[in-house]
Amino acid sequence: MRRSILLVTAATTALILAALLVPLSLLARSHAADRATADATSRAHALAAGLGKTLAAGSGAAPSDRSGAEALVTAANGPGLPRTSVILGNGTVLGPPAPVSDAVRLARYGRAFTYEPSGGGRTVLLPVQGVVGGTAVIHIAIGDDRLYDGTLASSLGFAGLGAGLMVLGLLFADRLGARLVGATRRLSAVADRLARGDLTARAEPSGPPELRLVARELNHLAERIQTFLTAERENAADLAHRLRTPVAALRLDAEGLRDPAEAERIGAGVAALERSVDEVIRTARKPLREDRSGPPRADLAAVVADRAAFWLPLAEDQGRTLECALPDGAADGVPVRVEGTELAAAVDALLGNVFDHTPEGTGVRLAVVRAPDGDGGRLTVEDDGPGFPEGHVPERGRSGGGSTGLGLDIVRRAAQEAGGTVEFTRAPGGGARVTAAFAGDGPRTGRAARSRAGARTGSRTGTGSGGAPERGARRTGRGG
Repeated sequence: MRRSILLVTAATTALILAALLVPLSLLARSHAADRATADATSRAHALAAGLGKTLAAGSGAAPSDRSGAEALVTAANGPGLPRTSVILGNGTVLGPPAPVSDAVRLARYGRAFTYEPSGGGRTVLLPVQGVVGGTAVIHIAIGDDRLYDGTLASSLGFAGLGAGLMVLGLLFADRLGARLVGATRRLSAVADRLARGDLTARAEPSGPPELRLVARELNHLAERIQTFLTAERENAADLAHRLRTPVAALRLDAEGLRDPAEAERIGAGVAALERSVDEVIRTARKPLREDRSGPPRADLAAVVADRAAFWLPLAEDQGRTLECALPDGAADGVPVRVEGTELAAAVDALLGNVFDHTPEGTGVRLAVVRAPDGDGGRLTVEDDGPGFPEGHVPERGRSGGGSTGLGLDIVRRAAQEAGGTVEFTRAPGGGARVTAAFAGDGPRTGRAARSRAGARTGSRTGTGSGGAPERGARRTGRGG
């Protein structure tokens, strides 16, 4: 914008200055020529008066009188003066040579005039009548250097004036452009802060009235967004808090079971549900924008193993095989750029989708693979169910299975926020396959070695890591 304002100002100023200064230069040139012509005409009249006395026709002029006329002509041709000649009636030329042209012959008839010869400059012709030998003609030739003397200085003065006005105009336009650009950039910075989640950002109205109006409207929009988000977070927290009562009742019912093993199993599930409810409340109440010391980070292999162990008992109860394949040979697992809670929610959404929309006894397979460059990883979940309909792409809020349609969107959002992608395809056996790729956090940093030998051994036999291997092996045999 600033450059555009300068260009427009420069073009406009140049046109205005050209429209003013060019005519002034031409006027100054014409005035100089008229002044030189008037001076030459005055000199011709003065010389004519002297010649009339010296060469009077009735005085019987002697040769000495002609000498006086020559002296007058010589004096008229002083330094810096136009070239002056006198052409007598008999064709004799006093002073510098001068051609006896048609204009001279016309002047002999008593007509004084000025004309511009083809060679440039101007010529003043003045007849002197009543002299010896007939009418004499005073011939004064004005060259271009004499005719336009002083016009170069005036043209340079006009050019300097135009340059000065141009500089002043550009300085004024630059200050105006800086003011407009500065106000626009401040608005852009505030909008960028709002886009990053800093809802406390406000614009200071400045600049022209239009930009001040935009700043006020941007502040109003930010206040409305903050109000709406605060209300939504509070509503979400309140809704999650309402789950505490039925969850507490469910925990009491679990504690009242006679079978200690079943009570322990159901109690563990209720405790996990309580933790999830608490996490929902904390997530709903935390600000949208938080300052972190670094990017979020989680171990994809560890999270998948933990969630597979959580879902394994239900898989065994439904007669499903739950296989979990994890990579070998890494002390720090498969680090990805996503928070652990969000990653766990994504894995739960994938597994829950399989359990909710496939018949009991349908097998499910989880596989974690490191990225080829070692930065990030990929999670693949396959089942032996009917799979996705042909051409169906899951969308947020839409489901063909009677659910909310938000489960797979949780996976998509987690992968995209981590710089990855999600693909929904068909498995080789005809079931559904969901592949979620998560970007890593750059160069790996050293972490304490964690032993997951039991988890990896269990994954090859169909167990999920994180639980007791013996228990997983026993249940896998029954569920398979």
